[in-house]
Amino acid sequence: MTKLNREPTSEPVGKSVTRMDMYDKVTGTATFTDDLHAARGPGLYYARLVRSPHAHALVKRIDVGKALAMPGVKAVVTGQDAPEIVGMYLVDRPVLAGERVRYVGDPVAGVIATSEEIAEDAVRLVEVEYEELPAVFGPEEALAPGAPLLHPNLGEYKVANFIFPQPGTNISEHFKLRKGDVESAWPQCAAIVEGTFRLPPIQHVPLEPHISVALWEPSGQVTLWTSTQSPHAQRDLIAQSLNIPHGNLRVVSPYVGGGFGGKAGVTMEACAVVLARAVKGHPVKLRLTREEEFVGTTMRQSLVAHTKIGCDAEGNLLAMETEYHFGGGAYNDYGVNIARAAGYSCTGPYKIPNVKGDSLAVYTNLPIGGPMRGFGMPEIHWGIEQIMDQLADKIGMDPAEFRRRNCVKTDDVILTGMKMPPIDLVACIDKAAEAIGLGKDEAPSAPHKRRGKGIAIMWKAPAMPPNPGSSAIVRFNEDATVIVEIGAQELGQGSFTVAAQIAAHALGVPYEWVRVSAPIDTKYSPYEWQTVASRLTWSMGNAVKIAAEDARQQILEIVAKYWGEDPKDLDIKGGKVFSYRSEEEQPLEKMVVYGLPNENYEGWQGGPIVGRGSFMPTYVTSLDFETGQGTRAVVHYTVGAQAVDLEVDTETGQVEIIKIASVYDVGKAINPDLVLVQIEGGAVHGMSATFEALRFDEQGRPLNRSLVDYRIATAVDVPGEIHGDFVETALEDGPWGARGVGEHVMVPTAPAIANAIHDALGIRFDDLPLSAEKIFMVLQGKK
Repeated sequence: MTKLNREPTSEPVGKSVTRMDMYDKVTGTATFTDDLHAARGPGLYYARLVRSPHAHALVKRIDVGKALAMPGVKAVVTGQDAPEIVGMYLVDRPVLAGERVRYVGDPVAGVIATSEEIAEDAVRLVEVEYEELPAVFGPEEALAPGAPLLHPNLGEYKVANFIFPQPGTNISEHFKLRKGDVESAWPQCAAIVEGTFRLPPIQHVPLEPHISVALWEPSGQVTLWTSTQSPHAQRDLIAQSLNIPHGNLRVVSPYVGGGFGGKAGVTMEACAVVLARAVKGHPVKLRLTREEEFVGTTMRQSLVAHTKIGCDAEGNLLAMETEYHFGGGAYNDYGVNIARAAGYSCTGPYKIPNVKGDSLAVYTNLPIGGPMRGFGMPEIHWGIEQIMDQLADKIGMDPAEFRRRNCVKTDDVILTGMKMPPIDLVACIDKAAEAIGLGKDEAPSAPHKRRGKGIAIMWKAPAMPPNPGSSAIVRFNEDATVIVEIGAQELGQGSFTVAAQIAAHALGVPYEWVRVSAPIDTKYSPYEWQTVASRLTWSMGNAVKIAAEDARQQILEIVAKYWGEDPKDLDIKGGKVFSYRSEEEQPLEKMVVYGLPNENYEGWQGGPIVGRGSFMPTYVTSLDFETGQGTRAVVHYTVGAQAVDLEVDTETGQVEIIKIASVYDVGKAINPDLVLVQIEGGAVHGMSATFEALRFDEQGRPLNRSLVDYRIATAVDVPGEIHGDFVETALEDGPWGARGVGEHVMVPTAPAIANAIHDALGIRFDDLPLSAEKIFMVLQGKK
């Protein structure tokens, strides 16, 4: 059982929170804030985690006596006290490791104390006896015959019905794609290119680290204040794992200081809740250090891709065979869906008649692999887009023309048997190529530098279950200002701005009248699956539009009855209802709350206007386990092109990006400025991924878990020019045709840079990172 320190205390216990409306005059945002005395007052306790120093071991004994005897320590919780497991698609991750640890950093216990410093000191006093086991650190190693089995109970885990783990192996997911006859197509190919491409794990590096405050009240009510992309999904997963009624668990999340996928699902938040369970009535704060952020949350999975593609003499793609091995880390609860997404999108944005694809998520003894901006697409496009350049070169075709010929187009039947929704990828290619003058030779800035240009294209679908929903509420204040309530999260990407714009346009009121409620609070905010998958503009946007249109229709019907007119003859613009027939006008002010009087004030009609909207795709179908074929694999794809103009310094290996041109088909740009900002940020993020890598020693210990040693892009690295543009091909079920573009710019950046480096130097790089040192060594003829 949980070990408690019965040391007397005069500290008050945590109290229930209260909620009040506030309006920020600077940001124009209506905010629901909590009285966080319970979460930061004198009753607050602090927690630190005891982490495994071994990559793979059995936990033989834990002695918490010395830690518990330390003044200020209130409780110590071990994996035996908290045996629950949690997970998004595959429930495979212990909240605290009990019998076995599977990576360096796996938490085995938590210490709760009156200060973070005391908790940190007490962590060092917890004695853990381990029995080390053989470990595997790469997917190829984990797939080899005789590899140690990391999850012997894999067959007993709960799993989503579209994920297929292979019990008795280290394979947590195997997605198969079969189309046409690959073997009969190879002899018809005039050019064939195959290669093995490798990408290391990388970190999200949010400016704000993970932090949670949990309060488990004696009544059984649980509140979790946390920085998350997934308030409702987090509530659902933790409630299921810890057997808490959903109505008793409340998740409150303010603006998020950077997510990039790393704050999706559940990472360390469940730890905070089980620790709070040990000291009921006291909020417990668990904050990860920057060093813990690198190994104690999730990272982008590693990938080894074996890919072979062929085309005929005219440049028509004929066949593709690929096998993706994702290094999923110790637990694959979210990573399994990344492998699945890579499988049903394994061709990239190309129409290929004969395809054999296998995409595997594989357990390894490294930190947990999880979602990151792009969700598997940057990884698979790294190899695909380099091969496309090589095929074009083999048959003597311009690389942009090769892509125009073979890229997917509207109504094409793609690899899964699905008909492609409306897109215009050719227009994206044309604009990107023109922006950098692709195909035109330009002189470098110095004799020791080489200049090169490259292009890459991409696609990405929202990777999610078939039925993720969004909901919204639109209501009015007396002065006709509007409150929009959503469950979608603001990460800095502008989701609140878009929600306000959509509501304003659908209602017919000025944008300045609209407020979006924050923070997101599962007790009050309408349901939203998660803020992931670049789905909000489309899914949340539809819900907000429906809610606003519902409110608008109520207003029109009330005023039409008041005037004795047909609602079809009325409209709302500038915050006033007017009639095209009678030219009557009625301001929304007051009537949207108080209604309108009958003649001679003999009663009233109307009342407070509240619009309700919900949206969920209903048309996504299952895919055959053996072939990956089905009617509708995904809701839609966003497509785009990226072109790069750069110079390489042959004396240092340093790459300077002169210009990046990024063009994406966004369906409809609800906010063109936000689209261009996403393009800029995504281009820099994608460029940063070319020199990022989490490194580990031969025992699985992290070597560069700080911002001193882990290289990310800074202002110094930003390209001289980022040219952003977009194409608008309306999506059938998007709000006014809109689709998302948040992640997509990250996807083709690295291969576009690699293709430009090859154009400059004539050298191909199959693995990341592309460091200056690596380029220099290759130029010197060294491995």
